[in-house]
Amino acid sequence: MAHDEEASGEIRRGVATNVVEAVVAAIVLVVGLVVVIQSRALGAGWTTDGPGSGYFPFYVGLIVAISAAFVLYQAVFGKNRNTEIFVDTKQLKLVLSVLVPAMVYVLVVQFLGLYVASAIYIALFMIVMGKYSWVKSVIAAVAINTWFFLMFEVWFKVPLFKGALGPLDFLGY
Repeated sequence: MAHDEEASGEIRRGVATNVVEAVVAAIVLVVGLVVVIQSRALGAGWTTDGPGSGYFPFYVGLIVAISAAFVLYQAVFGKNRNTEIFVDTKQLKLVLSVLVPAMVYVLVVQFLGLYVASAIYIALFMIVMGKYSWVKSVIAAVAINTWFFLMFEVWFKVPLFKGALGPLDFLGY
């Protein structure tokens, strides 16, 4: 853990930027190497009728792996590496206050479908983050999702995912 001092005199605690860069570069390097290895298994060479099925992915993976290796080297050993705080706990809490509900929303969509999950997500977000009254929030959430339901299901005839539990099955769509 590193720490910097803000203009207000408050000490910022968190992970240094170069550490985050190194971790992300290492992950991207592994992904690039997996692509290279799997592409070779598919056939990354030139065949009698042209390039093999792994030819293009092999070179893309190679470029990604080499680029990630350079970034990793610079983040760990570079003389101009950025050692300032990447994100402090206050900033991280703000990011997580949006990220965690979005992840829960994606999970809930699997069970309740896009319309019901979106209505719940919008209403809760308006209540918790926007500090709107629950009546206004529920009205807005239901109105927005009713509009989307009419637009996609009725007018465009494009069915969207209704969820494993099928809470809107009674509508006949």
